[in-house]
Amino acid sequence: MPNTNQYFTLQQASLWATEYMGKNVTSSNISYLVQYGKVKKFENNGITQIAKEELKAYYDALGGNRASQWKEKLGNDLNWSLSFEQYKEAETTKHVHRLHPYKGKFIPQLVEYFLDAHTDTFKKEVFFKAGDIVLDPFSGSGTTMVQASELGMHAIGVDVSAFNALIGNAKVGHYDLVDAYNETHRITQALKEFLAKKHILAFDAELTEALNNFNKEYFPVPDYKYRLQRKEVDGKVYGAEKEQLFLPIYQSLIEKYHIQLKQAKADTFLDKWYIQHVREEIDFVFNLIKQIANPATKRIITLILSRTIRSCRATTHADLATLIEPVTTTYYCAKHGKVCKPLFSILKWWETYTKDTIKRLQQFKELRTNTYQKCLQGDSRTIDIFEALEHKNPEFAALARKQKIKGIFSSPPYVGLIDYHEQHAYAYDLFGFERNDDKEIGPLYKGQGQEAKRMYVAGIAEVLANSKRFLADDYDVFLVANDKYGLYPEIAERAGMRIVNQYKRPVLNRTEKDKNAYAEIIFHLKEK
Repeated sequence: MPNTNQYFTLQQASLWATEYMGKNVTSSNISYLVQYGKVKKFENNGITQIAKEELKAYYDALGGNRASQWKEKLGNDLNWSLSFEQYKEAETTKHVHRLHPYKGKFIPQLVEYFLDAHTDTFKKEVFFKAGDIVLDPFSGSGTTMVQASELGMHAIGVDVSAFNALIGNAKVGHYDLVDAYNETHRITQALKEFLAKKHILAFDAELTEALNNFNKEYFPVPDYKYRLQRKEVDGKVYGAEKEQLFLPIYQSLIEKYHIQLKQAKADTFLDKWYIQHVREEIDFVFNLIKQIANPATKRIITLILSRTIRSCRATTHADLATLIEPVTTTYYCAKHGKVCKPLFSILKWWETYTKDTIKRLQQFKELRTNTYQKCLQGDSRTIDIFEALEHKNPEFAALARKQKIKGIFSSPPYVGLIDYHEQHAYAYDLFGFERNDDKEIGPLYKGQGQEAKRMYVAGIAEVLANSKRFLADDYDVFLVANDKYGLYPEIAERAGMRIVNQYKRPVLNRTEKDKNAYAEIIFHLKEK
């Protein structure tokens, strides 16, 4: 190896990258780059090293000119400080924010920016203070409520989806964590005993060993991914070829262990998207959850099961967020650059998520303030917020009636982008929640045509007009939107509001494969 001064160990690379990028880059982050072939791995006396020049080139390509490139595409009014690019994923999904996946949620740092007491070049005044009440009429996964709690503010969420209300309330709920641990431990032990009577784990172990040996031979790490990154190999062609090569091994193991892959019927989401044995485990665990006495413990463990089964759908790793067709065989995985397998048991993810959830709840417990947060399930266009709150928390309702709601921070649905109920279809099937798809504003299934836009404008304006009944006189409303159709001036007008400012921010970390330049606007509205 030439001139070892130009090579870093993983630790040295992390220190150099931290200084070069101006944000914390860990050894694990560097290891990820090696594993995924972003930079070449060298060995010197058994120690992994990487070339400084190649690492620098990687970071330069990633972020060096990104701000100027995006401004060229999206306009010079792009506020790059609102990209929050200095934060790692662990920080943008901190504590309870990662209790459950949710398409279309904004990061907590964005909420903090507008709710907290700081000012800067762009945010020239403070809009909220400790003790205020904040409303999110499109509560979704509950991010606004959680951050309000951290900042000493009360918060009310409203969502038409029963499952979204469960997610939001689970995040801000109060728990006996010892009871939660004991109940999850009880269920885990019962699940292991259930599995011991089956041959699914023996099958899975033999399949995993066969796959490991096969992948070592045909997809060596990290060499294959490094070649893939540099287009020295056609992943689609090579992967498809090797996928077919492994298939007979897989089929022989299926026959050897008498594994039933598909369920007898495919009427519901749970029928179609889960392998037979996974479905049996889901039903087994859910029946045990029903036996839990403590309501709060039951709710949070219900959410753990939902998170688990979302990770266990019969799909490829690359398509977890956008399901295409059920996958019940081994397949070449574009995400991991090797042959992968569908999941045959929920045990691994169940154990992972039970531990992770309790850890995250404990972290949030230490940060939260003694304030009220509640998500109400209902239609934000018509709901009587104070009346509905009275039924859930009379003390909070009395406070809200007395001091009114200071303002709104929310991200309304975008026109024709997401079907909010359908993304959690598995949970509606299993838990029996009533679906309100017809009450969604701007769902994907209604498209982005003129009629869809007209209904969207009317819907969002109705929400704002209804919310105004509960707001203080000098309210501040912040709405996060990708207004590519220019609908928000009309929405504001219809709601009797005026847009007093706009903050245009780049969105850097989007779901899955879409890395195109993308911006959203935070509209600041006040009374007309």
